[in-house]
Amino acid sequence: MKLIGKHLEKDRSGYFTLRPEEDEDMWHLYNLIQEGDEVRAPAIRRVQTVSYTGSTDSRRIRTTLTLSVSRMHFSPSVSSNSTASGDPSAAGSSSAATGAQQGATLSITGPVTAENDHVKMGAYHTLDLETNRDVRIIKDEWDSVSLDRVNEACEPGRGAEVGAIVCGEGTAAFCLLSQHMTVVRQRIDVPVPRKRTGSSALHDKGLTKFYDTLYQSFLRHIPYSSLRAIVIASPGFVMDAVYDYIFSEATRTNNKALLQARNKFIRVHVSSPHVHSLVEVLKSPEIISQLKETKFAREGIMLDKFHKMLGNDEMRAWYGPDHVSLAAERGAIGALLISDELFRASDPVLRRKYVSLVESVRQKGAEVLIFSSMHESGQQLNQLTGIAAILTFPLDVEVVEAEERAAKEEEEQRKLAAEGNKADGGSDRG
Repeated sequence: MKLIGKHLEKDRSGYFTLRPEEDEDMWHLYNLIQEGDEVRAPAIRRVQTVSYTGSTDSRRIRTTLTLSVSRMHFSPSVSSNSTASGDPSAAGSSSAATGAQQGATLSITGPVTAENDHVKMGAYHTLDLETNRDVRIIKDEWDSVSLDRVNEACEPGRGAEVGAIVCGEGTAAFCLLSQHMTVVRQRIDVPVPRKRTGSSALHDKGLTKFYDTLYQSFLRHIPYSSLRAIVIASPGFVMDAVYDYIFSEATRTNNKALLQARNKFIRVHVSSPHVHSLVEVLKSPEIISQLKETKFAREGIMLDKFHKMLGNDEMRAWYGPDHVSLAAERGAIGALLISDELFRASDPVLRRKYVSLVESVRQKGAEVLIFSSMHESGQQLNQLTGIAAILTFPLDVEVVEAEERAAKEEEEQRKLAAEGNKADGGSDRG
């Protein structure tokens, strides 16, 4: 993401003009834009004109519109799904299919708030934000979470850091992991017949077709020269066979760039050949040692620590908005795990509540991790209400709730007593 311009007043109102350059930038915009914000971006609008003879003419024009956001829709990039059949040409057709990749899209709907020669004020329109086209976001208040998001999105040198092939016999998914997204670039599914008694020819032929299809898809979708690590993950020994095939083909075709990247490859055992197994990958010691400084690996480590704490010392593992807020009030939070989904709340009061929670926890020196719900770890956190905390000292939930109830009852009695004293004072004067 490029920062094109900005203007902020002392009360934090103002605008940022940004230029998204890739799919992850669309995800950042989706998290930055809230209902009620104003967005200014290029748009295509159909305009009808009526001539003096009464005939009508309809044409599409490109203009720039400013909308007040009332609704948004984000769609992540869509991978093609290729299946090779028994046809000898299947591997070739499968490889051709891998080129079909639709990027992430973000649509914004709302009434037009700035005068335009072609669109009336108040008319509803939908803006389809596009990469490499500037978009201006205007807010009444840029809170700390939004400002951090802009700074992170515009940090140079971002992009995919890890490539992954999650595979089983006959099936594979090719993924790119960046700081905020897991993008599935391609899935392949090649039928591999079972071994028959006395003959394994069909099985071996199916495996060869699978490995060749996988290799061609790997070359097309995994930019191995620029990545920090490339993971091959599978149950059993499929990962070893895939690794051996990739480098036997690289040697046969004299692919020097791939041969030089051999030290980036890491083989990891997982329980299933599906994308959600990436959570297991990020917890593996091999990955932790190489990627412990990256955001998504840190998230995976902390979520695993929380789950272990929940099983072994539950008084130090709290989750749910109310309970985490109680722990924050007592200064007990050592690490706050919160999903970016909570900051997309349509209710501005609820969003401000979570922003204030993050700021108060940071001020007390605790670590705050904002999980991306486009990573598997973020989706797991969302299943735990989207917010959790690892405490620095144990707290009993029941005891804390009882203390809160007692404090509320005491406050109510104090108010009743004060109102009674006012009433008595009024009657004495009478």
